[in-house]
Amino acid sequence: MSSLPYSKAAFDEAARALIATTAELAALGWTPATSSNFSLRLDDRHAIITASGRDKGRLTEDDFLVVDHAGAPVATALRPSAETLLHTQLYARGAAGCVLHTHSRTQTVASRLFASAGALRIEGYELLKAFSGNSTHETAIEIPVLPNTQDMTVLAAQVEPLLDAGPLWGYLIDGHGLYAWGRDIAEARRHLDAFEFLLACELDLRRLS
Repeated sequence: MSSLPYSKAAFDEAARALIATTAELAALGWTPATSSNFSLRLDDRHAIITASGRDKGRLTEDDFLVVDHAGAPVATALRPSAETLLHTQLYARGAAGCVLHTHSRTQTVASRLFASAGALRIEGYELLKAFSGNSTHETAIEIPVLPNTQDMTVLAAQVEPLLDAGPLWGYLIDGHGLYAWGRDIAEARRHLDAFEFLLACELDLRRLS
């Protein structure tokens, strides 16, 4: 019997699912160099997350580790992403089942363009219905843009009131990229794709105006 405090079968299944998703995102060019990090809830105390510094287009099960919802590694010598706390705060609050963090060119440019405003308001698009809970294009959402810092406790503290205000499906970090999440991989990916499309539309509108 395994002495691990989590299910090894659940770990293996989660790793395979994340490998497939990250390979697709890497093929799109959304994870340049060794950037980006991805995670999935395992149970009410643990999540699986990518190890630091790995090529996200060539992940294997050995490139994942388990952390608790406080962000501490569990039964592993691997080092988790420096941004683990931004994932686990969502799991600790019950706000997500999967978190996808990417660095596409569109996301990064948008984060710089709208950083001074602190948020980007998007309204009137049909694709707003891609976000869980939205049933009409006749609505608006705000995508927060947070200042970049290497101190994840500072960033996490800035995210907390945004989660309290809700609903929230993701946010940008200035000069960095996008965090998107959902109840599972499929929903998180749908939200990520919707953000990417809507940010690209807003950038195009500004180029054409």
